[in-house]
Amino acid sequence: MSRAAEVPIEVRAYEDADEPAILDLLRRTLGSGPGGWRSPEFFRWKHERNPFGRSFMLVAMADAQIVGFRAFMRWRFTAGDRIVRAVRAVDTATHPEFQRMGIFSRLTKRALEELREETDLVFNTPNTSSGPGYLKLGWHPVGRVTVSARVRRPLRFLRGLRSAGVGGGGPSRGSIPVDAEPARDTLADGEAVSSLLERSGLPKGRLATPKDVAFLRWRYGDAPLLGYHGVRELANGRLTGLALFRVRPRGALWQCSIADVIVEEGDVRTARRLIRRAVTAAQVDYAALRPETVAGAFRSGFVPTPGGLTFVVNPLSDGLAPDPTDRRSWALSLGDLEVF
Repeated sequence: MSRAAEVPIEVRAYEDADEPAILDLLRRTLGSGPGGWRSPEFFRWKHERNPFGRSFMLVAMADAQIVGFRAFMRWRFTAGDRIVRAVRAVDTATHPEFQRMGIFSRLTKRALEELREETDLVFNTPNTSSGPGYLKLGWHPVGRVTVSARVRRPLRFLRGLRSAGVGGGGPSRGSIPVDAEPARDTLADGEAVSSLLERSGLPKGRLATPKDVAFLRWRYGDAPLLGYHGVRELANGRLTGLALFRVRPRGALWQCSIADVIVEEGDVRTARRLIRRAVTAAQVDYAALRPETVAGAFRSGFVPTPGGLTFVVNPLSDGLAPDPTDRRSWALSLGDLEVF
C-alpha cells in the first residue's frame, strides 16, 4: 500500500491563498490548457470575474498539501421567462500520487450537496476519459451536440486529418495574421451592442444563455490568451450584426472557431456576410460553428461533421421545463460549449 493511501483526505472550500498551489496542480495534471499557459490572470478571469458569479470551488487536502481540486463555473440559461440557475463542471485535478482514491467522486458529491439549494442544473462536455465517471455518478447523457465545418483549404485539410487529426492540444505553434479587430473593440460601443441584442431575440421555448454587454465583454473581450476577434455590419450608422471568433491551431490544422453570431431576428443575409468575413479573416484550413444557433450557416457552405461534442447534464431541481435531458431543449452556440 502506498503512503498516499494511508493519509486522511480533508475536503474544504477553496481560498484565494490556494491559487499558486492550484495552478501548479492544474499544470501538472492537465497541461498548459486552451490558452497555452495556465496563468493567474486567466484563472481569475475564468473563476472570479464571471458576471454570473464566482465559481464554486473545492480542494482536497492531505498532510497540509492540496492534492485535489474541483471547480464549477456559474452560468445562466433562460427558457421564455424562466431563469435556470446552472453551473458548468470545468477544472478537475488530482495529484498523481493520489489518483484512483475516489477524490474526484468525493469532491463532486460534496459539491452537488452544497450546490443543490442554489442551482437548478449542472452541465458539462466531458472528454472520453472523464465521461464514464460522470455517468457513474448519475449524470444524464443528452447526446452528441452537432458542430458544422466549412473547409477552406481541402488538400491541407486532408493532409492534416491523416497526420495528426483536428483534435490536438492548445496553441503551441505561434499565430497567424487575422484581418479583424480585437473582440474588445467590436464590443466597445455598449449602447449599440445592447440595442442589437434586444433586436436579436432569444430562441423560443429552448434553453439559451442570456447575453448582455457585460457577458460578451467578459467572455470575448477580456478573455486573456484566447485572442478573440470580431467583425461588424452596419446600416445607416446602426449596428445590425456582429460575429465573434478566434483562430487557433487544432492538431496539424488552423481553425476559425465562430463562437457567436448576433443579428437582428431573422436577418439571414447579414448573418451570412458576417460568417463569410470571419471565415476569410485568416488563412485557416477550416472553420467551425454550431449551425442551429447561426442563421444562414448552411447557406454559407457549412456541413455537419461526424461525432460532435458529448453533452451531459445533472438536473438538481425537479420539474425543469423544457426537459434539459432532451437534446431538442437546447440552443447553444459554440461559444457556450467551448472548453476554456
